[in-house]
Amino acid sequence: MHTLIRSVPLRHLLLQAAPSGAAALVVAEQFYHWHSFTLECAGFLATWYVLDLGLAGARRLLSGRRT
Repeated sequence: MHTLIRSVPLRHLLLQAAPSGAAALVVAEQFYHWHSFTLECAGFLATWYVLDLGLAGARRLLSGRRT
C-alpha cells in the first residue's frame, strides 16, 4: 500500500481520489451495517472504486477526451 500511495502524485490523490473516497466513506457509514469489519471494509472499497470510476468517466466526458 505504501508503494501504491507513493507512486501516485499527491495532487492527483487530493483532487481526484479524495472526493470519491470521502463520498464512499459516507455511504459506507450510513448504509453498511453488516456486523463484520471485513464485509464493511470490502463494501467501502468497492463503493470507492465504483464512485471513482463514475467520476473519472464524467471528467472524461466533460473534458471531451475519449480514451
